[in-house]
Amino acid sequence: MGSFSVWHWLIVLVIIMLVFGTKKIGNMGSDLGKAVKGFKDGVKGEEDKAGTPASQVSDAKTTIDVDAKEKNKV
Repeated sequence: MGSFSVWHWLIVLVIIMLVFGTKKIGNMGSDLGKAVKGFKDGVKGEEDKAGTPASQVSDAKTTIDVDAKEKNKV
């Protein structure tokens, strides 16, 4: 029992294409590509903003963290 040869992988690929169809496989590939691109852009954007002071970042979204307290009415 060695590793799979090229012929084994081709047979597996044909079976996958028969089960899922080429359109669905293409959609999954494009969705995966968009996700990877979005992740790279997000990581790159965080690295760019990390070295820049907040006053110089014009497109940075400001979040305010507030603790809410409940008042008990007696």
